[in-house]
Amino acid sequence: MEETIHIQYYPTRCGELIVGSYGQTLCLCDWKSRTNRETVDKRIQKALNARYEIKDSPVVEEAFKQLNEYFNRQRTSFDIPLLTIGTDFQKKIWELLLALPYGTTASYLELSQQFGDPKAIRAVSSANAANAISIFIPCHRIIGTNGKLIGYAGGLEAKKMLLDLESAGQTLGL
Repeated sequence: MEETIHIQYYPTRCGELIVGSYGQTLCLCDWKSRTNRETVDKRIQKALNARYEIKDSPVVEEAFKQLNEYFNRQRTSFDIPLLTIGTDFQKKIWELLLALPYGTTASYLELSQQFGDPKAIRAVSSANAANAISIFIPCHRIIGTNGKLIGYAGGLEAKKMLLDLESAGQTLGL
């Protein structure tokens, strides 16, 4: 029997997000306009043997509340249960992203070094790109080794806006 992933849309100044819950966990917070939207959706739905249904859920409501606080500079970390859908390698990279503090950035090289394999930059980059729980798993905090903004599912403008939001939050003492 097929299960259900409850989804809702969340508009931001950076673009619209699709936010989804499965059971008591958040399994999706991703950019509606991302280029490989269909691939990400199929991966999640296949892994969970579930389909999307536009419907309220307590988890989605809590995610909206926490996103509102984040965008209003009232929250620097999240405490909602996450369900990541990916390979073991991807999940390890996402765990490293979760440890990256608010208002900071790291390069793909630094992330691959934290993983223990400095030559795994491309694999780390691909894992970062496969993250379907944006903002909650802060893949926007990963930048190029030269300090430039590169690659982001929500687009570079959204990435810059999120980093600017966090940088301003740090100056406010958050």
